[in-house]
Amino acid sequence: MTKLLMNEPQNIINEMLEGMIFSNPEISLDIDERVIFRTQKENKVGLVSAGGSGHEPAHAGFVGEGMLDAAVAGNVFSSPSPMQMLSGIRHANSGKGVLMILKNYSGDLMNFRLAKQMAEAEGIVVDSVIVKDDVAVPDSTYSTGRRGIAGTILVHKIAGAAAKKGYSLEKVKEVAQKTIDSVRSMGMSMSACTIPGLENPGFSVGEGIEIGMGIHGEPGVEKTSLKTSSEIAKILFGRIMDDYDYSGKEVAVLVNGLGATPLMELYVFANDISRLLDESEIKPTLVLVGNYMTSLNMAGCSLSILEVDDELRELLKTPCKTLGLNL
Repeated sequence: MTKLLMNEPQNIINEMLEGMIFSNPEISLDIDERVIFRTQKENKVGLVSAGGSGHEPAHAGFVGEGMLDAAVAGNVFSSPSPMQMLSGIRHANSGKGVLMILKNYSGDLMNFRLAKQMAEAEGIVVDSVIVKDDVAVPDSTYSTGRRGIAGTILVHKIAGAAAKKGYSLEKVKEVAQKTIDSVRSMGMSMSACTIPGLENPGFSVGEGIEIGMGIHGEPGVEKTSLKTSSEIAKILFGRIMDDYDYSGKEVAVLVNGLGATPLMELYVFANDISRLLDESEIKPTLVLVGNYMTSLNMAGCSLSILEVDDELRELLKTPCKTLGLNL
């Protein structure tokens, strides 16, 4: 039986969200619709992200200055409803339009389409971008096309900085899409995760590791024996480079923990990635290491690489202040 730090399983999401606003007085909570939003609204394009719970700090942990204006939390690994998304759009709207940043999962996309129709009926201008950065598989359990994973955090950061600088909705969407087009990710898992309320994991990784497993436990590309950090780094880096050649480019790098991997191990992995970057003459302008988009208590990590130009570099280095990222 998996041991979890919680009270009643049916209350875990609401209690988590209440803990977040206790930790940051600059965010507020619409408990009925499970929306975290900025307490003080700015006169700018609003940014919203939505998705199932269990990936914290994504997405509610990235609500704050320089990033998101609202985040909508569904049940664990389940899409928020259209009404929840509509509430998030309302909380983010200041009259300059709202951009929804979505990961490529069928339920999220379907419910957003309905929320968008309802928001537009209220006179709110709404647009969206869809992140599909995972190079592991062309289609998956919950998606048609590539999955959206940790590269989404870089989209939050860049779009948030653009909105803060006063970009129009059209321009914020443009720079968010440029980020999506230039970021690639790949992950691996060393253990399964346990959904609160269940005694044991709903799937198994086995004795070894799974390359390319999704953040909801979706199948990856290969189950293999346990390998060293440097061997895993070569596999993930190689898969990414096969899809997008970053050789000689300036990049941002995100080493993301999946929830149960200690920072010690993530920094060992980051060190291995640094050697591979050097070998390909890739220059990192920003490196982030930590837990940004997790999968409950899954052990493992993902690697995201983003090619940056002058505009993206400036936006990446613009200050932000959130629970999940503070630059």
